[in-house]
Amino acid sequence: MGLVEVIILAIVQGLTEFLPVSSSGHLVVANALLTQLGYPPAKDLVEVNIVLHLGTLLAVLVHYRREIIRMLTRDRQVAAYVVVGTIPAAIVGVFLKKVLDDHVTAGVLENVLVAGCMFPVTAVLLVFAMRRKPGDDDYTQLGFGKSMLIGIAQAFALLPGISRSGSTIAAGIACGLKREEAATFAFLLAIPAIAGAGVLEGLDVLDAGSSTPMGVLAVGFVISFLVGWAALVLLIRFVRQGTLSVFAWYLVPLGIVVVAWQLWQMFGAASTTAALGG
Repeated sequence: MGLVEVIILAIVQGLTEFLPVSSSGHLVVANALLTQLGYPPAKDLVEVNIVLHLGTLLAVLVHYRREIIRMLTRDRQVAAYVVVGTIPAAIVGVFLKKVLDDHVTAGVLENVLVAGCMFPVTAVLLVFAMRRKPGDDDYTQLGFGKSMLIGIAQAFALLPGISRSGSTIAAGIACGLKREEAATFAFLLAIPAIAGAGVLEGLDVLDAGSSTPMGVLAVGFVISFLVGWAALVLLIRFVRQGTLSVFAWYLVPLGIVVVAWQLWQMFGAASTTAALGG
């Protein structure tokens, strides 16, 4: 993959990993758009995704460094909650990557039409989260049962178009957490999820080999880190103000456009070709 494509995808990844609009869905759509604009298909998209996710992972580690230190020292029960909350996504992720056929997995996780259908679902989750009255609990009081429920929401976000941050924050608020506490736990929960996905995909890259120059990947890493950190700070501001549902005004039209685009490619273009042939 070339430098221009990596820069575009790094900006998309950095913005969408934390803003509640689904990074995986946007990367799938962005790659499809680049292909349609004449760029060669990104056969090495997996390795690029790993590097870009590592950049955004570093943004989480830097932003929540104090909470991470407390989790590893004083609030060790939170580490246990994170482990329990990671189990659903780990099970589903391993099943998708290691059990199902690669073509089946790609047909779901890299499907532009699936992403288009799921964008409005994320919009509904955001509206629900902001209209629901937040609870009074801190994430340190979460407990194992509620941690598992939030983890199930995170597993659901493996589908392209479902926002990890949006679904886990909504689940946290539904479990009685304060809005900002729900966001904090959501991003603590994202650390093993992003790292684990990187390990699984990294093993595939080691088997297949890499075709993107290291310098290009390094540029993508830095850009995704910087843009991701800025997006994370912006998201926390929206959460505090209770205005996260504003992104629904973007996600619903986006989903409609993407679905219409894909349906046209599937049926409209075929009909045109048939008519010309006739």
